[in-house]
Amino acid sequence: MCLAGLLIVSGLSAANAAPDSWAVRALRGMSLVEKVGQLFVMDVQGKAADEPGNQAKYGVETAAEVVERYHPGGIIYFNNSGTDNVDDPVQIANLSNGLQRAALASGARVPLIIATDQEGGRVTRIPSPATEYPASMAIGAGRSAEDARQLATINGRELRAMGINQDFAPDADVNSNPLNPIIGSRSFSADPALAGRLVAAEVDGYQQSISSAAKHFPGHGDAATDSHTGLPVIARTQEQWRETDLPPFQAAIKAGTDVIMTAHITVPSLDSSGEPATLSRPIITGILRDELGYDGVVVTDSLGMAGVRQLHPDSEIPVLALEAGVDQMLMPPDPAAAVTGVLDAVNSGRLTEQRIDQSVLRILQLKAKRGIVANPLVDPQAVAWTVGTPEHLDRIQRLTDRTTTVLRNDVGLLPLRAPGTILVTGWRNPDYPGSPADPVATLANQLGGMPFPTGANPTAQQIDSVVSAAGKAGTVVVLTNGLRTSTGQQNLLNSLLATGKPLVAVAVQEPYDVGHADAPTWLATYDWRDVTMKSLAKVLLGQRSPEGKLPVSIPAGDDPGKIVYPFGAGLSW
Repeated sequence: MCLAGLLIVSGLSAANAAPDSWAVRALRGMSLVEKVGQLFVMDVQGKAADEPGNQAKYGVETAAEVVERYHPGGIIYFNNSGTDNVDDPVQIANLSNGLQRAALASGARVPLIIATDQEGGRVTRIPSPATEYPASMAIGAGRSAEDARQLATINGRELRAMGINQDFAPDADVNSNPLNPIIGSRSFSADPALAGRLVAAEVDGYQQSISSAAKHFPGHGDAATDSHTGLPVIARTQEQWRETDLPPFQAAIKAGTDVIMTAHITVPSLDSSGEPATLSRPIITGILRDELGYDGVVVTDSLGMAGVRQLHPDSEIPVLALEAGVDQMLMPPDPAAAVTGVLDAVNSGRLTEQRIDQSVLRILQLKAKRGIVANPLVDPQAVAWTVGTPEHLDRIQRLTDRTTTVLRNDVGLLPLRAPGTILVTGWRNPDYPGSPADPVATLANQLGGMPFPTGANPTAQQIDSVVSAAGKAGTVVVLTNGLRTSTGQQNLLNSLLATGKPLVAVAVQEPYDVGHADAPTWLATYDWRDVTMKSLAKVLLGQRSPEGKLPVSIPAGDDPGKIVYPFGAGLSW
């Protein structure tokens, strides 16, 4: 059926009317089951709407059948072994259209929010040939709000061309804890003001085309536990929280973010109950809704994460989230139990249908406001005009070129003037979800050097081989990632330093690596994707001067009281 026909059949011909009036009319026409479906954002298996693979979780085979059975308000795309929806941009556009057609032909015939996590850096769900982006912390090093806005504008346009109308970005966490195991370079900065300025800029950029979702409220930056595997406790006082974690979320709200995502963390100073923030009425309703005046959509982080599943069964968690003031629940691990739990709560009187209506109305208003109702489908043949274009690639490369940070150049090795043969070695993880990127190979190619990757934890035999190869090289560049916890990487770096060869050490993800080894030449790039390795090569070869300034402070080892590279550090020439 053609797009025009779908709009007529689905009753969306009035979609160009005011979003509020359409949403109210659509809500009135929905059954309770259809309303409850709108409260969930589900992950589905398959790269096409009619591809099997969903039986175990949903009781039906195809993603289209999941939409038809559960009437979800949204779908989220991933690209990993657990849930793989990504092949290439045209395929994604066709998948999006297939899912939208299923939504428009079933239930209340309301189109889907289709979301993903396309933050940049290591959280990249759709890699090349789409445009790839540096990590948020790299943008923090560049200090430019206009660069942040441009990045988000380009990202939003490309996602929308593929039928994705919501990005779970930007990350509004303030990475104040160098030992944070899950945020790190996903955060713009440890400085609340800088983080807030860049968050607001990205919200503005994204919402030229799609919805943005600032995350993870009330702030995941001081966590020492990964909420995927445990329940972090944030020990800040309320005054410390207001000074450090709150400002970027205030900036996002002021910028008009459509969505705020919750964090599965406990903050005893904000709620002494021990409940994660996702399920906390004092935090979601008391602070976010009442104090901050936020009336947009609130979505949970994944309900499959351990941080929200430790205290309650899967059927109870969505009910508690709704009671807290949340609107949408992301990725329930047992969808049938989640939906039934909410329906039972309404039928028993624990939740009123009016409470359900409140959240569904927000969701419907968002869909109308962002043009999802008026234009649910995209043209796959037009994807190439927008996604991964030379113009976009060039713009992102130029802003990434401003982010490389040189922290130490004690022996004046940089820029490399007569490096001889360059050996590039160290960290590589080509199996990292979302990209086959090999930073060692990319950088070696850019430098005209020899690649010798050793992985995340090189063996003694690998180290001996690299040291032997270094003997034939003029200069060695070693990439690190997770140096603090990798004895193999530490041994590799120290063995190469012991050779006396000119050596450049580069932290290619978290800049805190720099505080864990005494190398005379240290740089930080904040991520390892090709666009960033190309920028690094330009600095190493002296093709451009480094401009990045540290957006965090780097302690000596694990001692937060001893700062060796302060916020704002960064050499140039």
